[in-house]
Amino acid sequence: MRAWAVDAPGPIGRTPLARIERPVPSPGAGQVRIHVRACGVCRTDLHLAEGDLPPKAHLVIPGHEVVGLVDRVGPECSRFATGDRVGVPWLARTCGVCRFCAAGRENLCLSPLFRGWDLDGGYAEYVVADEGFAYPIPPAFSDEEAAPLLCAGIIGYRALRRSQLRPGGALGIYGFGGSAHLTAQVALAEGARVHVLTRSVDAQRLALELGATSAGDEADPPPEPLDAAILFAPVGTLVRPALAALDRGGVLAIAGIHLTDIPTLNYEQHLFQERTLCSVTANTRRDGDEFLEIAARIAIRVSATPYPMERANHALADLAADRVNGAAVLVNQTGE
Repeated sequence: MRAWAVDAPGPIGRTPLARIERPVPSPGAGQVRIHVRACGVCRTDLHLAEGDLPPKAHLVIPGHEVVGLVDRVGPECSRFATGDRVGVPWLARTCGVCRFCAAGRENLCLSPLFRGWDLDGGYAEYVVADEGFAYPIPPAFSDEEAAPLLCAGIIGYRALRRSQLRPGGALGIYGFGGSAHLTAQVALAEGARVHVLTRSVDAQRLALELGATSAGDEADPPPEPLDAAILFAPVGTLVRPALAALDRGGVLAIAGIHLTDIPTLNYEQHLFQERTLCSVTANTRRDGDEFLEIAARIAIRVSATPYPMERANHALADLAADRVNGAAVLVNQTGE
């Protein structure tokens, strides 16, 4: 099969992904093989390609927002059958026995494996996945629409819950790409007032179309104190203005896996009056189940820009340059 792999991590302008040939994988016990139809292009893929996240193996295949059809079922499988449309997310496997897994906090597992980082991902024609870590795809969504839901959507949903936004409260969203535009719709459906702070004029326009109360530049203060905020942009310098924009008792959740350095914080200005700064680490499978149910129920709108699988480097370059309004999705023409 043909696939893209991280060859020599570096600036995206140097096209760090290489086109490779690999044998078609075979599923083991409890696994299914999926014929890939679409794979979302996540900012984590960009961090991996550029070396912000060191690859776990040479020529690892990125991609963890995978949608396709099961074409082979391994022994001991019971959840899926040949022909089922499924999604493969970032969380690929957990130990199931450590203190975090035992407490229902598998996102903090001591020995997890992640799709497209530890295990080969969806920038390929086929991928093999543990069936317990795959999701049935709601029929309301096309392949291109469903792909971003599997990481951008799920991680954004966990960030929203980590922000402890009160019912009917004011939420600030810093950065407005593939994850943020989905998270905003969940918050709006739950009655929040959403204020979007982003430098992209196109993203500001999309935010207002989706129902945001306001949309302005990330350097501007929001029009009211925020009960909660989520930082999606991987820019550490935004932590200070986001914390300063919080009302008393507000929470800032950082949604990304990578963030540039945070400048020195002033305790009285940024943290006093019980303002909280928290991170978001991966997700649990329960997060995924809950989010996909909500996404189908509220008919979440996915802004997806398709790219042929052959243009994976180009898609990552567009993402790096903020030329994608919403989410970029690689489409595998051979996945039909």
